[in-house]
Amino acid sequence: MMCSRSISLKFRENILTAVTKGVSTKTRYQRTLIKEVSYTGIGIHTGQCVHMRFLPAESGTGIAFRRTDLPDFPTIPATVRYVCDTARCTTIGIGDVHIHTIEHVMAALKAYKIDNLIVEVSNLEPPVANGGSDAFVKMIEEAGIKELEETIPIFSIPHPVYWSDGDIHLVALPYDGFKISYTLDYPNSPALKSQYRSITITPETFKNELSLCRTFSLYEEVSALMDMGLIRGGSLDNAVIIKGDVIFSKEGLHFQDEMVRHKILDMVGDLSLIGYDIDAHIIAVKAGHGSNFELAKKILQALKMEKPL
Repeated sequence: MMCSRSISLKFRENILTAVTKGVSTKTRYQRTLIKEVSYTGIGIHTGQCVHMRFLPAESGTGIAFRRTDLPDFPTIPATVRYVCDTARCTTIGIGDVHIHTIEHVMAALKAYKIDNLIVEVSNLEPPVANGGSDAFVKMIEEAGIKELEETIPIFSIPHPVYWSDGDIHLVALPYDGFKISYTLDYPNSPALKSQYRSITITPETFKNELSLCRTFSLYEEVSALMDMGLIRGGSLDNAVIIKGDVIFSKEGLHFQDEMVRHKILDMVGDLSLIGYDIDAHIIAVKAGHGSNFELAKKILQALKMEKPL
């Protein structure tokens, strides 16, 4: 995928124009943070120290990531348009400037309905923190949330939207709210096998049932990534490793089905790149970043095709 080469921080209006044919029956006030807040940690792939700041932003700004380690502080909107890679994580970019592994930050912002924010990072990825989103939830709660005067539409899925490839399946169904039902299936892993979880996403459910859930990987996959020079910052401080029928975790699992919960966390972050609240029930089987991205594009396409009320 090629990265976009142009940018306007006032990109939300462009998205709204593109989906004005979609069905919007509800609105809410836009939200940002009351004050700036920061966090410092290591990046999971680089293993380098990263300083991250959340900066409140005005209505219409949307969520955008800013690289403070590069000349002119290039800024990239966190929307589907700027996604340029979905292998192992979700990456956004403009030209040769990229920001990797944004999904855990985006998941927390989406769950708390933060619409306008500049996320500054001093490297090419946010800190991995615990491998989930709880550090970013704490940042949001520390900063506080402020409603702005302008409203934002909440779009309803007009009809079922689906995407499949082999044994990977996703469907978005009309629904009053935002719910994700996910089936994880690793038939060759005695420790994982199949897991299922269905959660309606709210700030409370995200904080209590998802945010602590860490990224996970099979030992064989970790070994291959290490050979590629990746996950230099990965450890049992921020990941769960599965080998055969054994699960390696520094503090034990936060939930018996922590792995499927993390997949839901990832999906919240990936689908946030649609740029708006979407009322839908997402049903997913064996989905990952790439398929989440494909469903997000399908949803945007469905909204463009529907006539306004």
